[in-house]
Amino acid sequence: MITGATAGFGKACAELFASKGYSLVITGRRNERLLALAQELAMNAKVEVITSCFDVCDEKVVNEAIGALPENVQSNLSILINNAGLAVGRGPIDEGLTDDWNRMIDTNVKGLLYVSRAVIPLLKRFDGHRQIINIGSVAGKEVYPGGNVYCASKFAVDALSKAMRIDLLPYHIKVSNIAPGAAETEFSLVRFKGDQQTADAMYDGFEPLIAKDIAETALFLATRPAHVNINDIVIMPAAQASASVLLRE
Repeated sequence: MITGATAGFGKACAELFASKGYSLVITGRRNERLLALAQELAMNAKVEVITSCFDVCDEKVVNEAIGALPENVQSNLSILINNAGLAVGRGPIDEGLTDDWNRMIDTNVKGLLYVSRAVIPLLKRFDGHRQIINIGSVAGKEVYPGGNVYCASKFAVDALSKAMRIDLLPYHIKVSNIAPGAAETEFSLVRFKGDQQTADAMYDGFEPLIAKDIAETALFLATRPAHVNINDIVIMPAAQASASVLLRE
């Protein structure tokens, strides 16, 4: 199961995992994109793809959607990629909009919790490799100017990944956190509320990560031997040394 599969890291994960023969449950808020992706994957990769359109921020809807999955899916679900997340706005905390704060906290923290809470009982049922991969951020490792609430939400993902690793250890469910640096996806366009020029300027002068880089990292985590769990990976462009230090040429 991959949340936020309609674009960016989630879509790249869906494409790569399907190409390796994984059957998928892809979720997101944009149903037309989900259906188009499912059709493309089923045709190209010849795997079963189930779509589930819901907003991770709505606990009731999350529970209903996951509860409505076919029994054969519920009993064979082995990997959850918690990818759904966003940043909205960037600036001093005293100028922040509470609507933006709520969107980030509701999606990045509560959404991850709601989905994980609903899926973990299904993972416990599966007899074999089970794993949760949380897509965090370098913003969950260090704070940068204007990042405040987004950073706080990703610090929460980092902490939850560690806590889930401990809580799920008795059930042999692996837990991993991926913390990407600067990556060119829809991320900045969403953050700057459709301002394409500002979004593009974030990547001027250096080569950022692309979505496929994160998908390949997720696949690597999911294909380690049974005795290996990679708890945490920080991955950045070669031109990025920290959250706010970039070599632009």
